[in-house]
Amino acid sequence: MSLGKKSWAAIKIIVFLLSLTPFALLVNDGLNDQLGANPIETLHFGFGDWALRFLCIGLALTPIKTITGQGWPIRFRRMMGLFAFFYASLHLLVFIVLDLSLSWEAFKDEVPKSPYILMGLLTYLLLVPLAATSTQKMQKRLGRSWIKLHRLVYAAGLTALVHYFWLVKKDYTEPLIYAVAISILLGMRIIVYCKRTAKLFSL
Repeated sequence: MSLGKKSWAAIKIIVFLLSLTPFALLVNDGLNDQLGANPIETLHFGFGDWALRFLCIGLALTPIKTITGQGWPIRFRRMMGLFAFFYASLHLLVFIVLDLSLSWEAFKDEVPKSPYILMGLLTYLLLVPLAATSTQKMQKRLGRSWIKLHRLVYAAGLTALVHYFWLVKKDYTEPLIYAVAISILLGMRIIVYCKRTAKLFSL
């Protein structure tokens, strides 16, 4: 897509506002007492769902580039990754602040009974260095190490799935949908990697 800088800036602003819309809607529902019988759970699951959705969108951009031969999807990769981290942070904050009331004792009591919490924390810890090194300045500073570091997103996608499966107790429909999506996205990367490796050995 051959667009000017102003056009791309406008598109990025639109995408940014659209990405922020789920947050605004959930906050609006909370302020208007429209989160249902269990508002904390609604917020918790809502922010968690959007964190996983943006993670999937971020993982989908490179395959879209490969399939279409267009480089423009990569322009939004950093934004999608940061929004995944943003919603994951809100997901964690709702749990710590609203669910546990900032109680360290409650946290220590809850973790042994709920291993999905540890898996969720692991996922968040994997996302922290990705968000912290998402700038172009950090990319230049780290060089090739930046690419290796940001492969942690694949591990984050898998641990997020395990977190979701362990969190859900009855209906596994939604986590299965995410599992299929992430499996396809990671599978496409493996296929591309295998093809490149085969070409190198054939030279």
